[in-house]
Amino acid sequence: QLNGKIPTEFGKLSVLQDLRLHNNQLNGTIPSIFGRLSNFTHLYLQVNSLTGSLPSSLGNLPLVELTCGDNSLEGSIDWMSGMTK
Repeated sequence: QLNGKIPTEFGKLSVLQDLRLHNNQLNGTIPSIFGRLSNFTHLYLQVNSLTGSLPSSLGNLPLVELTCGDNSLEGSIDWMSGMTK
């Protein structure tokens, strides 16, 4: 099981398409640098202890699936209305 903050170094992996970090003990916020991953289609973050809001930069991605339930996330997700999938 992973614990601690999500490393921002994931945001430097330009070919990353799928990141599965669910069912761990991750805390802190979701790095906004994920919004730079132009090939990113699947992000699984459910069942952690993440806080804050979903970065609006995720709205720029071709996400097909985003799961983030069972965390302590808050705030608006108005940017998701522009997503095509």
